[in-house]
Amino acid sequence: MVRSPRPVGPRTLAGRAAAARGTRAAVARGDLSRVVLLVPDPHARFAAVELSGRFFAEEVLGSGYGICTYVFAWDIEREALPAGPESPLAPYVRGFGDLRMRPDLATLTALPDGLCGVVCDVEWPDGEPARAAPRQALTEQLLALEALGYVPSVGLEHEMVFSDADGPLTAHGVDYALGGTERLRPLLRDLRSALDRSGLGVESARAECHPGQYEIVLRHRDALAACDDALLQQLVVRTVAAEHGVRASYLAAPEAGQGNSCHVHLSLASAAGEPAPGAGTTLSPVMASFLAGVLRDAAALAPVWAPTWNSYVRLRSAPFSPRALRWGVDDRTSSVRVAGRDESLRLEFRFAGADAQPHLVVAALLAAGRAGVEECLTPPPAGAEVGSLPGAPWEALSGLDRLTKLLGDEVAAQQEALLRAELAAGCEAVTEWQHRRGGLRA
Repeated sequence: MVRSPRPVGPRTLAGRAAAARGTRAAVARGDLSRVVLLVPDPHARFAAVELSGRFFAEEVLGSGYGICTYVFAWDIEREALPAGPESPLAPYVRGFGDLRMRPDLATLTALPDGLCGVVCDVEWPDGEPARAAPRQALTEQLLALEALGYVPSVGLEHEMVFSDADGPLTAHGVDYALGGTERLRPLLRDLRSALDRSGLGVESARAECHPGQYEIVLRHRDALAACDDALLQQLVVRTVAAEHGVRASYLAAPEAGQGNSCHVHLSLASAAGEPAPGAGTTLSPVMASFLAGVLRDAAALAPVWAPTWNSYVRLRSAPFSPRALRWGVDDRTSSVRVAGRDESLRLEFRFAGADAQPHLVVAALLAAGRAGVEECLTPPPAGAEVGSLPGAPWEALSGLDRLTKLLGDEVAAQQEALLRAELAAGCEAVTEWQHRRGGLRA
């Protein structure tokens, strides 16, 4: 199976392209049996098309392959979002034509069932990038950051809950435990093997603090690889779990008072690879300004961190909720934690739930942090609270002007439409909570 290596640490976009060229010859030989083209959509999942390896090598590698425009303008149930003729989203739902997928060979990954996955960039027929694509949004932020002379290294931590028809596979929280995880072991054994075959580069795995909760962490790497590989890992996890009759849930709040998060560890280096984090636990000036920029714009970026009704249950009720905007050194109760020291010093951003789209999460962090660097902002004192994230989805709509400035018209329109669709769907649903409350009136 042809796989692309995942080097640890920062890597420029040019470095990624060079790695892809090194893989191209092996792919062109037709060594792949079946290839799945994968496109990250706005809901932290892939839109996918499976092809024969020969067709991929002979045709798609050079010319790309089509995918319907609405994959970047659909709701969670794959229904097209409403978009008026003047909306930036209008081209994505007008006529439902084709975009063109361009495989990024730096992402080649061995998937279950003998498949090879490759993540794709997406462009219009005239070659213009599809700017509503989460991967494109991240690429544009990486280009802007590289223009300032900086390249990020990113590590993502996703928590999930494993459950079957009887409920979570652990009856209680098993944080860091071995005992109490016996029902998980057959699944984890197969999952370990599948992830080893994938070549994604797992750093650690452990039981977490809520019933059935588990966390598998990949090593830090360039930002595009970190986000692509987080979704590839989720694909592998869900596939192996289903084979065991188990559901792997990345719901932000499995229950009130519980939370599945997407924590982002981020550091900066020069384009030559020289780290710029700081000394001891003191941030360098550039990292301090980056932190200040993110704290300033964190509330406006809430539609990215918290895209669903359920996201706000996590923000309101989960332990260690990141809703209060403050930072601290090695403090997991803060929304931004300064972790590590010296060359391993990094910022851990704790805003996003596990339901958030990782490419957009990292793009938002880079956009806000870069603005802080460009303006030479100074962060508030450690522990000082400087605001809060919205506590309800409708409150998150108040920062759309700033979201537009940071991430562009198409992504902002997309996030607004998605959040409004989420609000409409929630207001039209009858839930068990409503039945219970109604029963109290009897």
